[in-house]
Amino acid sequence: MKNHDHHGSKSQFEKNSLSLVGAVAMGTGVMIGAGIFALTGQVAREAGAFFPWAFVAAAAVAGLSAHAYVKMSQAHPSAGGIAMYLKEAYGKSAITAGCALLMVLSMIINESLVARTFGNYTLQLFNAGDADAWMAPALGVGLLLLTFGINLMGNKFISAFSLVTAVVKVTGIGVFAVAGLWLATGDLEISNSATAGVSEVSGNFLAGVALALLAYKGFTTITNSGDELKDPKRNVGRAIVISLSICVGLYLAVALAVGGNLSLPELIQAKDYALAQAARPAFGNFGLWFTVFLAIVATVSGILASVFAVSRMLAMLTEMELIPHRHFKMPGTIKEHTLVYTIVAAILLTVLFDLGRIASLGAIFYLVMDIAVQWGVFRHLRKQINANPAVLVLAMVLDVLILSALVMSKLKHDPLILGVSAVGILFVFIGEKYFLRHNSPS
Repeated sequence: MKNHDHHGSKSQFEKNSLSLVGAVAMGTGVMIGAGIFALTGQVAREAGAFFPWAFVAAAAVAGLSAHAYVKMSQAHPSAGGIAMYLKEAYGKSAITAGCALLMVLSMIINESLVARTFGNYTLQLFNAGDADAWMAPALGVGLLLLTFGINLMGNKFISAFSLVTAVVKVTGIGVFAVAGLWLATGDLEISNSATAGVSEVSGNFLAGVALALLAYKGFTTITNSGDELKDPKRNVGRAIVISLSICVGLYLAVALAVGGNLSLPELIQAKDYALAQAARPAFGNFGLWFTVFLAIVATVSGILASVFAVSRMLAMLTEMELIPHRHFKMPGTIKEHTLVYTIVAAILLTVLFDLGRIASLGAIFYLVMDIAVQWGVFRHLRKQINANPAVLVLAMVLDVLILSALVMSKLKHDPLILGVSAVGILFVFIGEKYFLRHNSPS
């Protein structure tokens, strides 16, 4: 039963099993799954009427930080992706293991974000009221369990499924955006900025950019497929650039369409299912059903691609002896065990937190990890891999800027999530320090 999974080879990863088109489908699959459905309303709540441009700014930040990943993946293509890059920069240290785990956690947080979004959009079909608040997380948990089953079916199925759903999503969201812009009745109101001071508006905008960045961080899953991608030296970079370009065009069009069909207060009120709400005035019930169908396809495929990437990254970290591994008497390979851990963690988050908090937590973890990657490449590897130091520094400065803005915003409106983030980060790094000290060969 197990053999066909890795064709009798010792490795758990199949060489040349992923084409450039497949990698782009996977990248856009992860990005669009979480991105536009989950985050439009959340970004609007922070950035106000300027929210469509927060998506453009976030794409620029993602593009700059992608430089380090592309250069690293050309020098060291591997299924470990970011974990391998960190190891090259920091050695087998708590920084490497801790930051790699933060990346894994931010991806698992993304899965719960998408699962919760699936629940929120699906409920729009049934006009469920606030009394049924438990139903959104329950639907999300159901989706995560379904994804677990599909992930056991192996590479070829997942690759084909990702490709089909990526085409459906990109086409469908394109139709939504064009039709929404065509039928847009209102203009984006800039009224909220008239009353606020310049520094407050720019701070809020940057906090919005930090959340919007979550809509693009799926590009990092492409770096994890270095072992399996055909001609990785050329194709990792190309896949990242193509995926980011497709997404920024779509996100901007959708954000403008949503902003043209809902006033800012309406948009913020419907923040968890903004696209479904924006479809109502423009297309009536048909638009609502169409949007919810798209959201379901996007979230299912987004979670599938993300769980696939996370379970591989955890398996890689286990093989690199950077994280502890317990079988808990489970049968199967390490990759299958890490799949179980991924799903269980995502289910817990889906049940415990609402969308806004999940998004903030994911953004904070991701930005801390990205700053460490940029610094590690700048400090230790830039000459070796021929990376541009100016781009690395600019990426770092922008990361720090938007992370600070998000922290300030949360300090004012939701300090609890900052506490959860801080405890999470401390737990990861202290735990890793302890683990590595007690498990390294003396």
